[in-house]
Amino acid sequence: MSSVPHRHFLKEKEAKQLLADFSQKLRVKTETLFGPKPHIEQTETQGITIFIINGKPLIARSNETLFPTLTFEGTLSLLPKIVVDLGAVPHICNGADVMAPGIVRIKGDFQEKGLIVIVDERHEKPLAIGIALLNSQAAKILKHGKIAKNVHFVGDKLWNLLKSF
Repeated sequence: MSSVPHRHFLKEKEAKQLLADFSQKLRVKTETLFGPKPHIEQTETQGITIFIINGKPLIARSNETLFPTLTFEGTLSLLPKIVVDLGAVPHICNGADVMAPGIVRIKGDFQEKGLIVIVDERHEKPLAIGIALLNSQAAKILKHGKIAKNVHFVGDKLWNLLKSF
């Protein structure tokens, strides 16, 4: 049995809405990322909707949260980053939220509920996509507590599905 269920193309109206939502979420013009007329397919599995754009799984939706996948390097470079120490890496890769003591530095500005990329301090490789629980100014001075909710991380079910594309 295939690990990726049936895929179907989005209707033009659905595709436009998806691109508009993604553009608003990331504050970027989707035409520069995907071209003027991207081919968008959709598949759903294990409670996650994956959007395959021009043949690549680039966007996902889980629990009504729209976010780029960790394989979408074109947007990861545009998002603000939280750099975590090496001690936090295994926890982040097991789905833990980002806690203030594990943060080495914050690159870029973000607002509460904004998307961020969590990277390791040694190589700055993307470990997870998170949603900020407060803005970057407040996060920089916080000494304890949660900074971001982990929504997609290396090794999660979405990550494992993306390897089959």
